[in-house]
Amino acid sequence: MSRKGLPLRVYRVASALLEPAAAALLLVRKRRGKEDPERLAERRGTASVKRPNRPLVWLHGASVGETVTLLPLIAKLQKRGLAVLVTSGTVTSARLMAARLPAGAIHQYLPLDVPRYMRRFLDYWRPELCLICESEIWPNLLIEAQRRALPVVMVNGRMSERSFARWYKMPRSSRFLLSCFEACLAQSQADAERLAQLGAPRVSVAGNLKFDVPAPPADPDTLAILDGMTTGRPVWIAASTHPGEDELVLGAHLALKRHLPKLLTIIAPRHPQRGSDIAALAEANGVPVARRAGGGSPERDIDLYVADTLNELGLFYRLSQVAFLGGSLIDGIGGHNPIEPAKLGCALLHGPFVHNNAEIFAAFDQGGGSREVADAQALAGAVHRWLNDPASARQAARAAAQTAHQLGGAINRTLQAIEPLLMRAALEQRETAP
Repeated sequence: MSRKGLPLRVYRVASALLEPAAAALLLVRKRRGKEDPERLAERRGTASVKRPNRPLVWLHGASVGETVTLLPLIAKLQKRGLAVLVTSGTVTSARLMAARLPAGAIHQYLPLDVPRYMRRFLDYWRPELCLICESEIWPNLLIEAQRRALPVVMVNGRMSERSFARWYKMPRSSRFLLSCFEACLAQSQADAERLAQLGAPRVSVAGNLKFDVPAPPADPDTLAILDGMTTGRPVWIAASTHPGEDELVLGAHLALKRHLPKLLTIIAPRHPQRGSDIAALAEANGVPVARRAGGGSPERDIDLYVADTLNELGLFYRLSQVAFLGGSLIDGIGGHNPIEPAKLGCALLHGPFVHNNAEIFAAFDQGGGSREVADAQALAGAVHRWLNDPASARQAARAAAQTAHQLGGAINRTLQAIEPLLMRAALEQRETAP
C-alpha cells in the first residue's frame, strides 16, 4: 500500500467511507437535471442491460468530445466480432451516444469512483480490455481493474500543463496510477513527455484520434429546408460559446451588420440550456432573434439564430462559411475542437485561449485554415474579410480540410498498438465458444 502514496491512500479510504454521501450527491444532481433519473442505478454500478455472451471491450470517455472521439475505434472493434461497451459521465454524452453509436454497441453511465460501485460494475461486465480516452484517471477504477488483471490502455492520451502541475505535486500517487495502464498512447510528443515524467512506464505517440472521426451528420431534409431559407445570405457561426463570449459575438454581429445587411449570425452555445439567455441578450440589443429549441427558423427577418439543440452542429456547420470556435475568447476554458467545422467546409477563427487544443489550432493556423482574433473588433474584422471575399473564405476552408486530412491516421496506429491485446481477446473468444 505504501507505494500508492498518502494522497491516494486517503482518497481510497475516504471514497469508501463517503459512499452514503455519494448516493446523496446523485439525488441532488438528479434534481438539477445533471443525472438521468431512469438510469441512476448505473451510476452506482448496477447494469441496466444484459451483458453480451462474448468477449467485451470497454471504452470510456468523460463527455461529448471524448465519446465522439471513440466512434471510429468502436466501429473497428465491432468488425472484429467483439462486443463493445461505452461509458461516459454526462447526460448530454448519453444522448449523443444514443444517436450515433453503431447498432449493437452498449452505452452505460460510468459509476461514481466509489470502491463498491466499481467492483459491482466490473463484476457484472467482466471486460477483456479497457480503453480510456484522454486523461480520465479514476483511482478506484484503476485499482479494481488491476486486481482483476484487466489490461487498461489510455488512448488519445493527453496531459495538459495544468494537469501535469497538479499531478506533479503527488509523485508517488501519480506514478502508481499511471503504472496501472498497460500502455499510454499519447496525442502528441509533449503529452507523451509529461506522462512519462509523471511515471507512466509505457508511453508512445499515436496521434490524435479526433482527426479520424467522421464529420457530424445532418438530416438531409432539414438541411435542404434551412439551406433554402438562408440562400443569398452571408452566414457564420459562433460554436460552443460560453458566458462572456456571447456578448462579444453579439458585438461583432452588430458591427458586421453595418457592412453586411443580409447577415445571419448563428450562435450554438456549448450548453444548450443557455439559449433563452442568449435570446434575451439579443432582444435587449434590438437584434431580431429566433431559437431553434423554441421552434424558430432563420427567416429573412431574423438576424441572430440560436442553435440551442443537441447533436445538430453538423447541420449548422454545413450552412456556414465561417466558424468561430468558442471557449477561446475567455480564459479558463481552453478552446473547443475545430476539426469538425474544418471537415465541413468552414474557414476557422479562434481566440487566444486555446491551451486545451493548442497543437491542433497551431496546425490549422500554419496551414492557413484558421486565424486568431483577440476581441470582438478583431472577430468582426476577420469575419467581414472572409464573408466579403467568398473566394478567400473557400481557400481557407480548403486549407483547413487539407490539414485535417493530413493529420489523420491515429486510428491505425492505435489499433496496431493494442493488437496483442485484441488477439488475446479473440483467442479467449475461440476457447470459450461452444
